[in-house]
Amino acid sequence: MKLSRIKEILKNLNNIAFQLPDGSLVPAHFHVTEVGKINKQFIDCGGTLREESVINFQLWNENDYDHRLHPEKLVHIIELSEKKLGLTDEEIEVEYQGTTIGKYALDFDGTNFLLINKQTDCLAKSACGIPAKKELELAVKNTCTPGSGCC
Repeated sequence: MKLSRIKEILKNLNNIAFQLPDGSLVPAHFHVTEVGKINKQFIDCGGTLREESVINFQLWNENDYDHRLHPEKLVHIIELSEKKLGLTDEEIEVEYQGTTIGKYALDFDGTNFLLINKQTDCLAKSACGIPAKKELELAVKNTCTPGSGCC
């Protein structure tokens, strides 16, 4: 989800809820303790220089049960971050600590913001000799397995 989309959604909400991939909700007394821009420069395993930028929200909860983050307050935090950090309309990544710190993509189901597990991937599959998914599926489909009677 891009920054413009979350601002649009927040303007029509009465409360904010984040749902973890297992279906549980981040406790209602969470705070957004950071809004930042993360720029990452890296070289993939094929030697290609790459750059990636995301807007990062860090969610945190403590024993502060009396305060709730309201949608208009989060919009204010985002707008302040846009001015101070020069944020542009980029994808949002959410950090949240369960047993470990997780980084999630963000979606919305009409009620809750959904924290979506992120996956690693090889960005240079051809340089690594990893066949494309269709080639791999064909190779598996056309392979005789021991005891299958096809050999």
